[in-house]
Amino acid sequence: MAADSAGLPSNYEFWMQKLSVWTQASTLEAQRDICLHLPQFQEFLRQMYETLKEMDSNTIIERFPTIYQLLAKSCWSPFILAYDESPKILIWCLCCLIKKDPQNSRESKLNSWTRRLLSHIVSTSIFDIKEVGLFNQVLGYAPTDYYPGLLKNMVLSLVSELRENHLNGFNSQRRMSPERVRSLSRICVPLVTLPDFEPLVEALLTYHGHEPQEVLWPEFFDAVNEAFLLKKISLPTSAILCLWLRHLPSLENTMLHLFEKLISSERNSLRRIECFMKESLLPEAAACHPAIFRVVDEIFRSALLETDGAPEVLAGIQVFTQCFVEALEKENKQLKFALKTYFPYASPSLVMVLLQHPKDIPQGLWHQSLKCISEMLKEVVEDYGSYGGPFESWFLFVHFGGWADITAELLLMSEAEAEPPEALLWLLAFSCSPGAGHQQRAQIMVEVKTVLGHLTKLFRSPALSARDLQAAAEENQGGDPRPPACQQLVRRLLLYFLLWAPGGHAIAREVITLMAQTDAIMNEIIGLLDYTLYRWDHLCMEACRSRKLARELLTELREQASPRQVNQ
Repeated sequence: MAADSAGLPSNYEFWMQKLSVWTQASTLEAQRDICLHLPQFQEFLRQMYETLKEMDSNTIIERFPTIYQLLAKSCWSPFILAYDESPKILIWCLCCLIKKDPQNSRESKLNSWTRRLLSHIVSTSIFDIKEVGLFNQVLGYAPTDYYPGLLKNMVLSLVSELRENHLNGFNSQRRMSPERVRSLSRICVPLVTLPDFEPLVEALLTYHGHEPQEVLWPEFFDAVNEAFLLKKISLPTSAILCLWLRHLPSLENTMLHLFEKLISSERNSLRRIECFMKESLLPEAAACHPAIFRVVDEIFRSALLETDGAPEVLAGIQVFTQCFVEALEKENKQLKFALKTYFPYASPSLVMVLLQHPKDIPQGLWHQSLKCISEMLKEVVEDYGSYGGPFESWFLFVHFGGWADITAELLLMSEAEAEPPEALLWLLAFSCSPGAGHQQRAQIMVEVKTVLGHLTKLFRSPALSARDLQAAAEENQGGDPRPPACQQLVRRLLLYFLLWAPGGHAIAREVITLMAQTDAIMNEIIGLLDYTLYRWDHLCMEACRSRKLARELLTELREQASPRQVNQ
């Protein structure tokens, strides 16, 4: 063996022994050993190809007869064929073995044997590679020269055949049989990450036959989705949309992959979350088809309930909605689907109002829009309308969380003598505490109204102190303690006061230091600042002192926070 392996990688004999063991791999331990060594074996195959391509087929056969055994065992291992680029490298190696002009029956048999292995890797029963001999005899190409063109032509031929199925309809004589399509999808499982096969993968995903059940192999969908998530394949949105519509587990796995990025020990900025969203193609696919949107929305809903309203999930919902609405405006210029198909259990009129982006409405009319939103939500929540209960209404409203922040800002900047509008107070109380009953919500409104009364009087004060704001936000002595949701709402009002009030900038750092007594509150304030800047960016606000201060505060707080809690 040592003599035979001269000129090949030094560990040739080691891999021959491994392959002999792997062919009998029936135990879990043996299969684990295969998986453990797959990266090293692929590198060995690559080195072997570099050696073989410098020799002609006669030299290879004469000096290395065991190479056929090694390649055969490799080609019949499902683990090797399923790993990364190993199938393509095996094809390259096999092409080096083809005899250009077979002189006897032995050489012809070896050529036939090699072609059968090539057929097994690339297509099993689908591809017929008799063209190899034709290229040999007529064009005089060496195998390493014609392999890329041959593979490309095979793929393009199959793509054309699949697309003709759309035109042939029920003409069974000209249509590719469902069994052949299914077999082809199964063969493609280990090949989906190869660039040469991307057109075929796309054609299979967009293939629509007339069969009552799915014809494509389930593992094919899994392989394509995994390759997409790992960025090992580049497919158009239309193909990914077909993947998710045809295979729900792929869509669910994509959402789980997204949650892994959203929920971590480190806080992601909303700009980074927006990048995650757009890279995932979920908002774009959801805009293209309501079924995708409703599945994604239901998964978000479940995650929100399971995590007890985790800020990361809430931020994910709001950023997803922002990206979805932008994609919807591009996709539905002619309104392919009615809005009710996206939000089947919500009031159509309420959805229409919420979908209006604040930047598209004159600021003077924001109060009117908020009053309309409040009245419609209140009718559903307190009068038990026909569009779900309090949580469902709140879940719809938080998709468009910017309206709640605009409500807080408008109330803060209103005239000190003016009575805060009841509709806006109700909307603010509902946004922070959807599960509260009528009496508890009324109490929150009283608390917020009291704090707003103090803050609006201080808003235009030329000289402010941290003590003034602390006194304005203090709870009434002898009264019931504020519920946590109400305390968060008061902190939000104080933060907006610091950003917007002329005298707030000078004391902002001191007030935030007094507020942020715990890591949880520190993270809450960081999240509020991040979302405020994100919202202002989408409102296309011009550079102003409030924006500059918010950026400075956010940077400083992130630097102060523990790296385990905050992503720099």
